[in-house]
Amino acid sequence: MFGRWLSTKRETEVTGASALETVVRRELADADAETIQVVAAMTGLLGVVAYADRDYSSAEEQRLLAELSRIQGMTGPGARAIASALRDNLLAVASVGVPYCCRTLRDLGDRELRLEVLEALLGLAAADGVIDLTEVNVLRQVTASLGLSQDDYNAAQQRHRQHLAT
Repeated sequence: MFGRWLSTKRETEVTGASALETVVRRELADADAETIQVVAAMTGLLGVVAYADRDYSSAEEQRLLAELSRIQGMTGPGARAIASALRDNLLAVASVGVPYCCRTLRDLGDRELRLEVLEALLGLAAADGVIDLTEVNVLRQVTASLGLSQDDYNAAQQRHRQHLAT
């Protein structure tokens, strides 16, 4: 009885991330499975940070599209389709997707990739002109969950210090 309950709970937890991964797989049809998982996890974390202040602004979505366009093989329509899937699943991803996304990036990405993701997350948080306390808290949690240090966070944040809310 408990085994079935727990496995159902696990499936529910990653539903938003799974839906996102499905769209990434469709848009990056030539990519290997690990690349698809990494792109979906990175996109999920971008959504988590964008929604941390409960306002997913158009400036943040534009930054998301810019980050997605940096991915080899990504097309403009593909990036927009992934952004749309994120928007459709934003609440689920923001609510329970952080551990799943961070674990995926920790398992499949090296330190350099995780630092690059942290830079992208801070850039997205600053896209609307201010990084508020809720975004800082989420960013610090994600930093630790990615296996990065407070020094890593401070170095990345330094480039966006002018956007920090007081």
